[in-house]
Amino acid sequence: MKSIFTLCMLLCTILPAFAQTDTTATPAPPDDTIRIGGMVIIRKAGKERNESEKEYRIRTRKTSKPSNPSTNWWIFDLGFSNFSDKTNYSSVDAQAYAPGSDKSWFELREGKSRNVNIWFFMQRLNIAKHVLNLKYGLGVELNNYMYEDPIAYIKNTAPGPNPPRVTMFSSSTVEVKKNKLAADYLTVPMMLNINFTPNRKNGFGLSAGVSAGYLYSARNKTVSRDHSDEKEKTKSKVKDDFELETWKISYIAELSLGPVRFYGSYATKSMYERGLDMTPYNFGFRFSNW
Repeated sequence: MKSIFTLCMLLCTILPAFAQTDTTATPAPPDDTIRIGGMVIIRKAGKERNESEKEYRIRTRKTSKPSNPSTNWWIFDLGFSNFSDKTNYSSVDAQAYAPGSDKSWFELREGKSRNVNIWFFMQRLNIAKHVLNLKYGLGVELNNYMYEDPIAYIKNTAPGPNPPRVTMFSSSTVEVKKNKLAADYLTVPMMLNINFTPNRKNGFGLSAGVSAGYLYSARNKTVSRDHSDEKEKTKSKVKDDFELETWKISYIAELSLGPVRFYGSYATKSMYERGLDMTPYNFGFRFSNW
């Protein structure tokens, strides 16, 4: 009996020693990583297994291979309209179009003249490895020129050689609260595009070219108030081409910086047929998929 009890005590003493953790064991190896182009293969660390039982995890970079061609629908531009005024106001033509005018007549309200473009579609056609592309589309350009001074465009309503002209409101009797000239064009842009990151959706690129716009609508809108009745406002909208050029040819450009895109345009000549020498330009942000 004593021998059995002694044997049990000896076993209870030896077994816990075998159950202790081996602190000299080699730590698990780190994950093995293999890169193949845009694909990353990661072997999960752990115990050694047979070749057929090794665990792999494959991770790929998010890329977007462009199609040939690719189409982008309903692009919106939001920016500012302005013009470079090189009119010689002492000339006969300028005084015939705007009698008594000077450069201050056509100064724009700061930050109020806006440009909104709506492109029905734009298409990008691959030329070389999706890096060099031809880009074209169709849309409308909406330009609003908000004047600082209370000028008004008068259209020709009587028969005979009575061309449109610009006149100034009398500030002593009328206060003009709003005064703008709107010029809208149906436009076709054509650009060469360089896409520096063709496999990325929001990449980096540059486009430059020309556009041709047809003037389909022009109007002068004023909101005024008579000093004799300060509560009553008078709204006036005059529709006419005001001898604006029917066609507008512009140099255009676009810059893509990831998800942020900018656009700009500068016309090749004045937007007026006679009298005034004002070359329009626009710039702003473009909301597009590419």
